[in-house]
Amino acid sequence: MIYFKLFWTFFKIGAFTFGGGYAMLPLIQGEVLKNGWISADELLNFIAVSESTPGPFAINIATYVGTTLNGFWGAISSTLGVILPSFLIILFIARFFEKFSENSIVKGVMSGLKPAVIGLILSAVLSVGKTVLLPEGLLINKNFYLSLGIFVISAVLIFKKLHPIYVILISALLGILSGLIFAI
Repeated sequence: MIYFKLFWTFFKIGAFTFGGGYAMLPLIQGEVLKNGWISADELLNFIAVSESTPGPFAINIATYVGTTLNGFWGAISSTLGVILPSFLIILFIARFFEKFSENSIVKGVMSGLKPAVIGLILSAVLSVGKTVLLPEGLLINKNFYLSLGIFVISAVLIFKKLHPIYVILISALLGILSGLIFAI
């Protein structure tokens, strides 16, 4: 039964999220926490791991949740669930691409989805940002300043067009150093 629940949950997430893994994050967060599959801290940690490992973000998270719950077959169930909707939709669109591309209704749908995707991504940024910067509510402590500092440095480096891989490596190094120095 858990295999079907994992599959169906991640199938719905994959089917109703446009804009990639970050747009999926609010749905993943809501479903995973509602079902009690992993804690908010575990999810946050794995978001960081998913960012720094190869592969699509949503697939990494689905695989992690499935593995945590029920090992290999849990991973297969959740991973298939999250990728199957996109696979089917792309097959359908590829088959009829010429007809769809100039359709005014399709253009209208895509025009409406773009701002929604930005909203979903912003929601994920705010949710993860709150969890990282203010895990204990409005209590500001040394972890807040360290996290904020790493965030600002990362944002500046990205703005300066440093390759994201280097930003991830620098952020990880800063996290390691702050952990060693301040015993987080």
